[in-house]
Amino acid sequence: MKITEPVRSAAQRKRDVLARLEREIDIWVATADADGLPCLVPLWFVWDGESLWLCTRATNPTGRNLRDVGRTRLALGHTRDVVLVDGEVRFFGAEDVPGAAADAFAAKTGWDPRADSPSYAYFEVRPRAVQAWHEERELRGRHLMRDGEWVV
Repeated sequence: MKITEPVRSAAQRKRDVLARLEREIDIWVATADADGLPCLVPLWFVWDGESLWLCTRATNPTGRNLRDVGRTRLALGHTRDVVLVDGEVRFFGAEDVPGAAADAFAAKTGWDPRADSPSYAYFEVRPRAVQAWHEERELRGRHLMRDGEWVV
């Protein structure tokens, strides 16, 4: 595959990232336990304009890692069109999750974990760093957010 499009500006990359967060439903979720054992799974998500909301069982490795470690790296796209989000995680049981977040998750995915099993929990991921690039030609300028602040 040959990329012939011009290199995007940082402002365009940010617009593209925000559009993808609104549009896409699946995201790769990378976690590790306290001993560093990695775990990588795809999950559904919803973006509320400030945070990404994920849902999985609180007792599986991903749920335990998100809850106990409180950090994650999320990834969108394939290897030629990458978005990486490093974030801080807050845990919510199904009875504690803000209604607007759970309702938005159910509306986007067509699945309401609150009506499924009490073992499901919600995880709010607040971005602390965001990178985006198309292939090597966009590696320069890929950092769009640092320390929770957009740099563009």
